[in-house]
Amino acid sequence: MRFLKAIQILTVGLLLVQSAHGESTPPNIVIFLADDMGAGDTSAYQDWAGNSDQQQLHTPAMEELARRGIRFTSAHAPHSRCTTTRYALLTGRYCWRTSLKHWVLFGNHGDPLINRQRITLPEFLQDAGYVTGMVGKWHLGLTYRRADGSLAQGFDDADLRQPLADAPIDHGFDFFYGISRSHGTSGPGGLKRLNTPQQSTGPGWIKGRQVVGATAAGKELVAGSYNYWEVGNVVDREAHAFLRRAVAGDKPFFLYFASPANHGPYTPSKTISGIPVAGASRYKNGTPTESNRQDFVYQNDVHVSRLLHYLKTTSDPRRPKHSLIDNTLFIFTSDNGAEKNNKQFTGPLRSNKGSTYEGGHRIPFIASWPAGGVGDGDAATPGKTQTTLLGLNDLYATLAEIIEKPLPPVTGVGRGAEDSISQLSALKGDATFQRSAALFPNDHQQASKKLSDERAWVAVRSNTTPLAGQWKLFLDHRYAFKQEIHPQELYNLAVDPLEQKNLLQDPQAKPALDYLIAQAIRAAGDDGFTRTVKTD
Repeated sequence: MRFLKAIQILTVGLLLVQSAHGESTPPNIVIFLADDMGAGDTSAYQDWAGNSDQQQLHTPAMEELARRGIRFTSAHAPHSRCTTTRYALLTGRYCWRTSLKHWVLFGNHGDPLINRQRITLPEFLQDAGYVTGMVGKWHLGLTYRRADGSLAQGFDDADLRQPLADAPIDHGFDFFYGISRSHGTSGPGGLKRLNTPQQSTGPGWIKGRQVVGATAAGKELVAGSYNYWEVGNVVDREAHAFLRRAVAGDKPFFLYFASPANHGPYTPSKTISGIPVAGASRYKNGTPTESNRQDFVYQNDVHVSRLLHYLKTTSDPRRPKHSLIDNTLFIFTSDNGAEKNNKQFTGPLRSNKGSTYEGGHRIPFIASWPAGGVGDGDAATPGKTQTTLLGLNDLYATLAEIIEKPLPPVTGVGRGAEDSISQLSALKGDATFQRSAALFPNDHQQASKKLSDERAWVAVRSNTTPLAGQWKLFLDHRYAFKQEIHPQELYNLAVDPLEQKNLLQDPQAKPALDYLIAQAIRAAGDDGFTRTVKTD
C-alpha cells in the first residue's frame, strides 16, 4: 500500500511541476456539507422551491455564492441518509455495495466503514500535493483502544485517553477536528445526556487521534469540553485555523467542512465570531423566524459567509495579486433532503430524508471557481443554473479531471471512485452535458413500516433513456443484497415530479424500463462499478 502511494506521489509530483510551468495552478477546494438541509431551506433556491417571502428563510451568503457561480436544480445525494452519503462522497462508490446497504452506523460505536485498501478522495488529493483538513461530523466509524493499547471491541471497553486506532486521519486527512456522528449523540454535552464515568453517548470532540476531553474517570469528559450549543463555534474556529495554517505553506488546500447543522437537536450558537445566530434568522420579508430550526439552518449561512469573507480578503500566495477566492472551488451542498416532510424545506418534491423519492435525496448544490470557469465570480450577476443530473459521488472524478490526475483502478489495492463521473463540463455551464450512467440513490423508508433490510431499495435515475424524459425506476432490496432485479415503481419526473403515477405496467414506457433495467444489470454487485473504465 505504502509503495503504491509512493509511486502515486512521485507521478503526481511530476504532474504538478508541469502544471506549475503551464497555464494553470491547481485550485484550492472547499466542500461544505450541511446536515439534513433541503434545497428549500436556502433562499438561493427560492424560485425553484416556490416559497413566498413570508416562508423563505433568508440565506444571503448562499445567495452570493450562487451569483458568483452555478447552482444545480437536479443534484442528488447518493443516499437518503447521512452515513451512506458521506461514504459515497469520500469514496466515489455507492454505499449499497458495502455491508451497510441502508440506514446509518448506529450507536456510540461503529466499525470503520472505509476499507484501508481503498483510496479516498482526500488521500487522492494528498497524493496530488494537497494539504487536507476536515472539521465536523465524520459518522463513518472509529476504532478505539483499551488501556493497554490493544484494539477495543467498541466504546464500552475503550480507554478514551488512548489514541484512536482508526480515525479520519487514516483516510486522507492531515488534520481533523470533529465529532464521531451527529452532534446530539457524539458526547454528553446537554439536554438529558449527563457527563458521568458511565456515560455511553460518545467521546465528544476528537482532534487527530485524541479525544479532547478524555479523563481518568472512565468515560467522563472534562467539564464543559463538549457543549451542544457551541458546536458551530468550534467547527468554525477550527476551520479557519486550518485555512490560516494551509495558506502559510505553499500547497493547495482541501477543506471538508461537515457542518453539524441542521441535524436535530436544533442548537444554534448565540454568536459565531461576533455574528448573532440564535434568534437572528429572518424570512425574506425581514420578519424574525422565531424558530430554533431556522436559526440552526441559518448557522450554515453564517459559516459560508465567514469562509467567503476569508477567501475574498486573503491573498493567494501561489497567485500573486489575486485573492484566494479566485482560484478556490467552493462547493455548498447537503448530505440528504430535509429532515421534515415540509415543502417549505424540501421544495416541490415527494417525501424527505430517509426516502428514495426525490425529497429524500435531491439537494442544494452550489459551486463557484472563477479561475476555472465555474461561474464568473461576480456577486452582482444573477449566476447560472444547471438542470442536468449530478451525484455527490461524482465529485471524486470531477476533481480528478480538474487536477489532471488519473482515477484509481476499480479493483485491487488502491482502488476507488467506482461510481464517480466527472461533472466538470456541467459545472462550467454546459447545458448539453448528460451523465453517462444512471444514478443509483437508495434507502427507502416507505418500503417497510419498521426498520428492516426491506428498506434497502435502490432507484435507477436517468435522463438518457430511449424515451424523452427524466426516468426513475425503483428496485426492491433484493438488488442491493442479491443483485436480483425486481422492479416496483417507474416514474417520468419530467411530467410527474411528485412521483404519483406509476408507469411500471404502461407498455408505452417499456423502452425506458428496459433501458433502466439494463443499466441496473451492468451496475450490480458489491464489486461492480458504473464509471467507464478504459481497457488496453
